[in-house]
Amino acid sequence: MIKYLGSKRRLVPVLARICAASGARTALDLFTGTTRVAQAFKSQGLHVTAVDSARYAHVFAQTYIEADAAATEVGALRAAVAHLNSLPGKAGYVHDTFSRQARFFRPHNAARIDAVRDAIDAEYAGSPLFPLLLTSLIEAADRVDSTTGVQMAYVKQWAPRSANPLELRVPELLDGPGRAVRGDAVEVAPGLGAFDLAYLDPPYNQHRYFTNYHVWETLVAWDAPESYGVARKRVDARDPATRSAFNSKKTMPDALAAAVRGVDCALLVLSYNDESWLGVGELESLCGDGRGGRREVATLAFDSARYVGARIGIFDPAGRKVGRVGRLSNQELLVIAGEPATVHRVVGATDSIGAARADRLQ
Repeated sequence: MIKYLGSKRRLVPVLARICAASGARTALDLFTGTTRVAQAFKSQGLHVTAVDSARYAHVFAQTYIEADAAATEVGALRAAVAHLNSLPGKAGYVHDTFSRQARFFRPHNAARIDAVRDAIDAEYAGSPLFPLLLTSLIEAADRVDSTTGVQMAYVKQWAPRSANPLELRVPELLDGPGRAVRGDAVEVAPGLGAFDLAYLDPPYNQHRYFTNYHVWETLVAWDAPESYGVARKRVDARDPATRSAFNSKKTMPDALAAAVRGVDCALLVLSYNDESWLGVGELESLCGDGRGGRREVATLAFDSARYVGARIGIFDPAGRKVGRVGRLSNQELLVIAGEPATVHRVVGATDSIGAARADRLQ
């Protein structure tokens, strides 16, 4: 998995227990990101629908959720990865933009990324292997980048891992079918169908995934966009169409309410945290208002270390420290809504893994 802001790595065991205790056979991951949670659900045998608006997230969903390991020509996939790993570097857009103008990748790796990405288009476009190989390339690039995990800046000195050679690996696919959908959560939710379990992990603040991971967007689009600023962001980052209602304190509550209302599910699980724009009471009220009327609601809280940027302070483009170290921890919240018996059962399944009750069941 790539380094990812808002990753639910620590909560996956909790969410897996909730999924198992719910008895669900179908699940929706409406803001899937790296698909980490969707994969946990699929590994339990559920048919999962993974949704995201980001190009790179859609590619991950095509690879880890939509692709069926049992129906994939693994030999052909391994051969393709080996072929791409054998290609010499060929300096192109990535080398010029993200190594010469910026310092996300060392020159030798940037040139290899260019060569591999061109070959994926030339030799595998339209093939079932296409998203799998794109995923392999993004994950390989992430292992040799020189950032703290987001692409709004690169570190002042080269990260040690950046000297390692780019190496693609065969993605670890899961058995069973699934569905990958690219689109705005609010717009697509009403048309996705009914689910036993729906998991929502919306953006929490003003930080935009489109700009935080603009390099991955460009690797998927492969459109050589005009770029700007120290981080050489895509110029379309300035387009209002690339902004999400979830990144504005003014528009986020209505957008989240619309997404919750649009989802048809027996059990809803919403991730949030305690330093964001809505309090626990507001979240519970919002999640309790389901399509079929009021739902039972419980909220669990888990202590969590904050993103590394909060622990090292804030730096200007020249690398000078200009901000103080921030708050070092927060609480990750899981708001669970559904039929009372189901809510009681899934909350009980988490009792042994460090959950603190943020409410009391009625």
